[in-house]
Amino acid sequence: MNMEVIEKLNILSGAAKYDVSCSSSGVERKGGNNSVGNTSSSGICHSWSSDGRCISLLKILYSNDCIFDCAYCINRKSNDVKRASFTPAEITELTIGFYKRNYIEGLFLSSAIIKNPDHTMEMMLKVVKTLRTVHRFNGYIHLKAIPGADAKLLREAGFYADRMSVNIELPSEESLKKLAPQKNKKSILLPMKNLGDGALEICQDKKKFRNTPSFIPAGQSTQLIVGASPENDFTIMKLSDNLYKSYSLKRVYYSAFVKVNEDNRLPDKNEKMVREHRLYQADWLIRVYNFNVNELFENSKKFLDYDIDPKSFWALNNLNYFPIEINSADYDTLIRIPGIGIKSALRIIGARKYSVLDFENLKSFGVVLKRAKYFITCKGKYYGFIYKDAGDLKNMIKDKKNGLFIKLPYEKNLPEVYGNDNYL
Repeated sequence: MNMEVIEKLNILSGAAKYDVSCSSSGVERKGGNNSVGNTSSSGICHSWSSDGRCISLLKILYSNDCIFDCAYCINRKSNDVKRASFTPAEITELTIGFYKRNYIEGLFLSSAIIKNPDHTMEMMLKVVKTLRTVHRFNGYIHLKAIPGADAKLLREAGFYADRMSVNIELPSEESLKKLAPQKNKKSILLPMKNLGDGALEICQDKKKFRNTPSFIPAGQSTQLIVGASPENDFTIMKLSDNLYKSYSLKRVYYSAFVKVNEDNRLPDKNEKMVREHRLYQADWLIRVYNFNVNELFENSKKFLDYDIDPKSFWALNNLNYFPIEINSADYDTLIRIPGIGIKSALRIIGARKYSVLDFENLKSFGVVLKRAKYFITCKGKYYGFIYKDAGDLKNMIKDKKNGLFIKLPYEKNLPEVYGNDNYL
């Protein structure tokens, strides 16, 4: 590896660190005798596999020489930063070389907009196409879809990438116009729709034709910057919910705003990481626990309570719903109780077939009794302390040191399986 490529790697890997929209893939593709690499279902991308392993990929930009001037971006046109651009050949050689040295298990490739969206997408497409067809690389590839690029380029890229993402970045069209005036809502949402429609079409074809090629088998994702603009948590979660329903997104990633530019359009301070963490938890409740966005924010001021997790936040706003009898509640009711997750709810239902459960049984099922005891009864008996009101109960259940119930990696680094549900 020559010094020029090493310098490019230092610049463009550093420039890629602000993009968090990568996670475990859930894709399995085994390599054959004439191919290099494989994609395992445990996942990749600087993430946590289902068995707790940390796994990695080469995460770089194709170029940071951007023609756009977005207020929040370190690579914006008006910034005086060192610029660099790879060639498709350099990236393919880096990927194969790092894989053979067991440094990585795949590639995450994004880019600033160089010349125009079509040219940028063409270069990135050339990289993944060469990896798949020339080098027979079967490892995981996450490719950024460039907003404004021709739909034909995006569709072709979908047959080579495991996952693609179009970053929406800001939660409203108004904020987009203010902070990223060269971008527009249509140029972001249209590629999402095209990729979603393409995946659905291929899914239908696979039911009829055995040899139908895969099209972004790990789906598509996007990223939202939290705190760069004034939108509240309700607006952000409402947008995420609509994206899941309308475009079949696998994940929406949340990135707390980090001030890297001096610009009077931006807030003076970085956004607190706890807000990002709570949004991931609320997102999890909507995707996995079937909560509705409106009910999560019912009777609130449109912001989550960062001292407690969103499920406890909802429960404190709906105390008339509690306490719930453990021995008679159905599954959908059980998973709404703070401290009871997917796994513990299933264990409770399974155990109830053989005996009536008491408070001591719940410990062995993984129930977090520190929170759950205030919202349940066992055999009609209440085991929590008496409290005056919701504020009093909140003080009883929260961790007074840091406001978080359990220290976990942010959910953007968790695999796309149920994982540890104890933090809900």
